[in-house]
Amino acid sequence: MRSVMIKIRPYKSCDWPRLCEIHDLSRLDELGLTVGTDAFLTLEQTAENEGLFDNKLCVAEVDGTVQGFVAYSDGELAWLYVDPDFYRKGVGRALVRRAVADSAPVMELELLEGNTPALELYLSEGFKVIRRMEGRLAGNEGFAAVGLVLRFEGN
Repeated sequence: MRSVMIKIRPYKSCDWPRLCEIHDLSRLDELGLTVGTDAFLTLEQTAENEGLFDNKLCVAEVDGTVQGFVAYSDGELAWLYVDPDFYRKGVGRALVRRAVADSAPVMELELLEGNTPALELYLSEGFKVIRRMEGRLAGNEGFAAVGLVLRFEGN
């Protein structure tokens, strides 16, 4: 398998339709591992209420096509989604590294318990689980959820 060249760049409004596709496909996988796909809401339904555009937003391009995105603030990684066809090809890792490099020395994130692929990625990049919490699914509070809080402490 050839290695893919990944270009990280700031989000542009013309990327919106592709972000929706990526999120909606990847979110179904995430929910399938965690609280169940009945909790699914599209990016169009959740982006504004969950503050997607309140963050720095970058995309990962492979061969000129957006294949993933990350949204983060100084100290929090808030969103990370990769097209399922590009899982385990370095896209998510490149986006995590961009967020960490462009943030405060300490960064936290929350993920749903059971999302083992994401947990393994974050642990391999130096994040540590600091807390487990039970509550309602953010953005779709009709569903119970268990989350993990992870922290990265840079040098």
